[in-house]
Amino acid sequence: MSKTSSINDTRVEWNAINWRKLERRVYKLQKRIYQASNRGDVKAVRRLQKTLMRSWSARCLAVRRVTQDNQGRKTAGVDGVKSLTPKQRVALTGKLKLGSKVSPTRRVWIDKQGLDEKRPLGIPTMYDRALQSLVKMALEPFWEAKFEPNSYGFRPGRSCQDAVAAIFSAINKKPKFVLDADIAKCFDCIDHKRLLEKLNTFPTLYRQIRSWLKAGVMDGTELFTTSEGTPQGGVISPLLANIALHGMEYRINQFAKTLNIQNQKGHQVSWQSKVGSLNIIRYADDFVILHEDLTVVQRCKEIISEWLNDMGLELKPRKTRLAHTLNRYEQEKPGFDFLGVNIRQFNVGKYHSKQGFKTIITPSNKSIKVHYDQIAKVIDTHKSASQEALIKHLNPIIRGWSNYYASQVSKVAYKKLDYLLYQKLETWANSRHPNKGKRWVANKYWHRTGNANWVFCSMKNGEITARLLKHDATPIVRHVKVKGNASPYDGNLVYWSSRMGKNPEMPTRVAKLLKVQKGKCTHCGLHFRSGDVMEVDHIIPKSKGGWDEHKNLQLLHRHCHDKKTRFDGSLRGTRNKSQVIEEPDEVKVSRPVLKTSQRGDSLA
Repeated sequence: MSKTSSINDTRVEWNAINWRKLERRVYKLQKRIYQASNRGDVKAVRRLQKTLMRSWSARCLAVRRVTQDNQGRKTAGVDGVKSLTPKQRVALTGKLKLGSKVSPTRRVWIDKQGLDEKRPLGIPTMYDRALQSLVKMALEPFWEAKFEPNSYGFRPGRSCQDAVAAIFSAINKKPKFVLDADIAKCFDCIDHKRLLEKLNTFPTLYRQIRSWLKAGVMDGTELFTTSEGTPQGGVISPLLANIALHGMEYRINQFAKTLNIQNQKGHQVSWQSKVGSLNIIRYADDFVILHEDLTVVQRCKEIISEWLNDMGLELKPRKTRLAHTLNRYEQEKPGFDFLGVNIRQFNVGKYHSKQGFKTIITPSNKSIKVHYDQIAKVIDTHKSASQEALIKHLNPIIRGWSNYYASQVSKVAYKKLDYLLYQKLETWANSRHPNKGKRWVANKYWHRTGNANWVFCSMKNGEITARLLKHDATPIVRHVKVKGNASPYDGNLVYWSSRMGKNPEMPTRVAKLLKVQKGKCTHCGLHFRSGDVMEVDHIIPKSKGGWDEHKNLQLLHRHCHDKKTRFDGSLRGTRNKSQVIEEPDEVKVSRPVLKTSQRGDSLA
């Protein structure tokens, strides 16, 4: 874009926009909204929100997010629009306006992970997605300053690992009773009136959000009205769900202050100690309540049920249970499952722990079974595929699952899965060559590489072209929980860039590149922020003779990667397969692996 061009000129070419300038403008506004919300200046918050939503910079970023960055950008709404040209994107930025007419969402059904049930999604049109993204930019900083510290789901900079680390901190010094609960159909049953009252925003935005909630849903050719709930699949829906559930921790803390807890001298302890003894940790609609006294936990269950009824919600009996972290309680085994992990305490000798017990967090049996079934399904559906193609499909599944559990006690689970995977691959290989002996088959598909024996890899002209990852090769690195009320909007970019590189879900080479690049994209020079989609790029394209080695790699935003690829000639070249070991990594920062696939919000 030329220097004489106005930044607000909607006739500008999409690919010529100075995105670095736009990102900085919008982030400064969001930081000011966060600061105003922190000091309780509602008047300043609303003025800044209106300024941001009128900003051409914010509208461009909103359009880019839903048309280029979002994982589900090619999922159409009721208008059938799946993608936009650069010219159409520019035109869309000029059309975004609060108070515009809302189209109904399109019903899409997806499988629930590990279950036979289907989850209903509501996919908005491209226009509504862009407008929701714009509104989210204005609302999220305000609510990030207000949200409770032990709320972790669908929030920037927070992950499943942070929620699990918070539970560990709450029980590692003392065994406790636990209420492990789930809210029934949380997204589908939220009371619209109570949600809008809690939202408490200015009239134009109030009416716009109400229109999205009441828009209805098209299932095939039939239109259904929506009198409650937020549509799963909408860009703004996870934020609205968090707003609806905001206040649970405050209500439990109020109750904690009334507890009768005495010290050794028979005096009541401080209210801070009482609040600290009763913990509630929530990830979206899943939460746990922890306390050493069973009657306190049972009373908390009643209090939360009453609180949820006010929002039109209720606990799901099938997924709500009382247990103890160390001992058996009635018919319930010790410990509980939460976010795909099993949290349990074990009695140990005095030389192993001062407390006489240890807290062990491992992958849950259900999660292991679901993961193995997914791997087995891929192998069964690739019976006639080449070994290289099979490895290409298995590696992302193994890498993602192993990275998710890399901060827990997972080595036993990793070894078990590698053994089961070997047996499954041995059956796959033998079925391809029924007239050959097992030794011949083994020598064809398993090789020695370096110090490792029996490595499942494909070879061509003596060189490895694809190698299967092992679960057990993933190093165990303890996760450091996010600081209390820290937020990506607080302006501490150094802290957040550092955390991204240490996230257990981050692939190793992505983490290394983040460290080398000091948390910045080498194309636009901006810090990577929570929620950004990052991709590994070859500086010299492989089609131009570049190698798949560390010094030829860089980490870019997805949109920066697209822009660089258009001009480096890699799209016009021919890929040299002998140089390809793995496809480039792609990461959604702080995006919880299990919950994303369950919620389906990535389709928005």
